[in-house]
Amino acid sequence: MTQLGSSDADGERLTSDPAILKAFINDLLAVVTLPALWRGAEPAQVARSLVDAVVATLGLDFAYVRMEGYADSDVVEAVRLASHDSQGARASAVSRLLAERLGAHYRSWPSLARIEDGAECWNVVICHLGWQGDGVLVAGSHRPGFPTESERLLLSVTANQAAMGLQEARALHVQRRLAEELDCKVAQRTSELQRSEALLAETQRLSCTGSFTCRPQTGEVAWSEQTYRIFGIERGTRVDMRLLDERLRPEGGLTFGQQLELSRASTGGVDFDGRLETDVGTTQYVHVIARVSQMEPVGLEYTGSIQDVTEKRLAQESLANASRELAEVARFSTLGVLAASIAHEVNQPLTGVLTNADTCLRMLGADPPNAHGAMIATQRLVRDGNRAAEVVRGLRALFRKRASAKELVDLNEAASEVIALSAVDLQRSRVVVRTEFEECLPLVHGDRVQLQQVMLNLVRNAADAMHRTEGTARNLLLRTESLGEGSVRLCVRDSGEGFLDKSSERLFEPFYTTKSEGMGIGLSISRSIIEHHDGQLWATNNEDGGATFWFSIPVGAPVDNQRLIHNSPV
Repeated sequence: MTQLGSSDADGERLTSDPAILKAFINDLLAVVTLPALWRGAEPAQVARSLVDAVVATLGLDFAYVRMEGYADSDVVEAVRLASHDSQGARASAVSRLLAERLGAHYRSWPSLARIEDGAECWNVVICHLGWQGDGVLVAGSHRPGFPTESERLLLSVTANQAAMGLQEARALHVQRRLAEELDCKVAQRTSELQRSEALLAETQRLSCTGSFTCRPQTGEVAWSEQTYRIFGIERGTRVDMRLLDERLRPEGGLTFGQQLELSRASTGGVDFDGRLETDVGTTQYVHVIARVSQMEPVGLEYTGSIQDVTEKRLAQESLANASRELAEVARFSTLGVLAASIAHEVNQPLTGVLTNADTCLRMLGADPPNAHGAMIATQRLVRDGNRAAEVVRGLRALFRKRASAKELVDLNEAASEVIALSAVDLQRSRVVVRTEFEECLPLVHGDRVQLQQVMLNLVRNAADAMHRTEGTARNLLLRTESLGEGSVRLCVRDSGEGFLDKSSERLFEPFYTTKSEGMGIGLSISRSIIEHHDGQLWATNNEDGGATFWFSIPVGAPVDNQRLIHNSPV
């Protein structure tokens, strides 16, 4: 096995040749759309279409994927050879060959390698699926120049898309299992009811259904034994319309008698839900169905049934809660995959930036300084920095489309949580934090997590600004106040070095930064979040040094859920 390097010239060709750049963008778009094609598919289908897409898109000799099983599922493997049309039959052979050449455990395989098998020799790229070891994607080619930098990037993005597809398949498996369990319970209950229909009394007891007849004009009411049980009244007690009006409350606020008349006039029958106040002080949910007929000379007669549906109502609420919890689990699973994707995509160009910066310093520090080598290293540094910026710009554009949850938020409480979250870093930086929170601050209507992302970004920026100052106190102030015009304001004030007045607006431009290690997207994202909450974010210099960042949000302002972006603090 031989370790491989990547082509530095590929990135330069990609940015200088429009045709190559267009082809790369088309391939990247094809890869990004893969999860949409996998929606609802089983892991085996995801694996097969993944290797087909990789071989077809990059013109490779083979592609192999392994996806770890979950729950009661087995490990899924698939392989695609450019010269053959077989799939599963060759997956085990390729798996054995990779294990022999690269090691038994795929989690320890290198990212690039050369594999030889007799007269055959391939350059291979290994991409792990997810950061928790969910599987591996291996792509191989006879081409001497494989992989180029663009091919590595495409394979990396493809692996991340496959990880997202696998997570969605797992969530779908859980949903299907829950649905099957629910279907079994419903079928079992239906079977019990069908068997119980042989005896009317047993049917009423098992289904908690009682029968009744009533004549509103005369006030006559007749109940079955089960109806007495539902109402919690001793059998034989005289009942009339007055008792029904007192105990049975149809949904909508009408009395029982009024609901009968309204239902008969609108639909010709009676069918409604209501609440029943029993004789022992408990509340039950009931469903009432009746038919009406004309009985001379006593007038209208209603004959129907009343069913205690309390358990059904509680079961529906439990099912709704379980569905919400499942949706939350799926959301966090997706966020985990996205976080892994961001870390992987941004880490590669940043590693190149650090490496080239170190090379530039060493060449400049040589005796005599190697100016030509330092210039080349600097050019590579700029190239990798631009690559990182493009990755972040694409991710930001993607996240801007995500919806976010709304709630009433106490900015005092949210800011206190941010301070607690940053306490260790602030103490390490010798920053003294002080708060001036207005009591009884009005609540705002928005996304709590996103507002805390803005606060956290402002606090970290303030700490970084003071870190660059020596010999002066590092004071950080968080203040909240009501503006008395339907909005509240929060400010973060530091004692750092401030900024040039002419750059106050540029601070919020994407990729503009005053920090050597910054990427310049934190404040841009923060302003987008505040503006999508119908607020404003701005900055001013302090007269005694340092800067203050402010944002204001309307009290209880409605938030357009489709416009909110969901992003991690930068």
